Amino acid sequence: MIQSDTPNIQVLSTEVSQLRQELQLRDQLVQQLSQELFRLVKGNTSFMPQQPDIERDLTQLQALQEQLQAVEQQVGFYQEQITTRDSEIYQLRQSVQELTDRSRMLEQVVQELPQIYRRKFEERMMPVREKVAMLQRENRQIQAELQSVSYRLALKTRNASHSGIDLPNFPHPASEQSNISTPQNA
Repeated sequence: MIQSDTPNIQVLSTEVSQLRQELQLRDQLVQQLSQELFRLVKGNTSFMPQQPDIERDLTQLQALQEQLQAVEQQVGFYQEQITTRDSEIYQLRQSVQELTDRSRMLEQVVQELPQIYRRKFEERMMPVREKVAMLQRENRQIQAELQSVSYRLALKTRNASHSGIDLPNFPHPASEQSNISTPQNA
């Protein structure tokens, strides 16, 4: 077993020595890089970060805060305007809806108006027609009575002329007698 462990120890020892060499090489490289970096940074002042100017940063921060406040005020103002406009839009929509409903109702009324006027006209004309019919009946009755009276009067006049009443005879000139015909009894 000792012999088998020996080759392993030798292998491990060679590996360890290789790793040490690699580690030394890396340490040398890191040292060279850090020296080079130091030389570059020391020679180049623009590469180094500048010391912060606190006063300048504070003024910039204050200016940014003021701008932020102004923007927040504008946003608040615009939000108020939006809210106002939204309420106006809502009211206008309600008004439009009410006016649309009213318009529909008025259109329906306008469509029904001719029928309503005809019905009302018929209702108003009924008493007039009845009165006209009554007047026409009265007129026919009066005309019938008038005809009856005139017939009776004509009969009476005819009978009266034959009853022996002498009517006066007026002298007529001779020239006029030939033109005037004697009245005939009807």
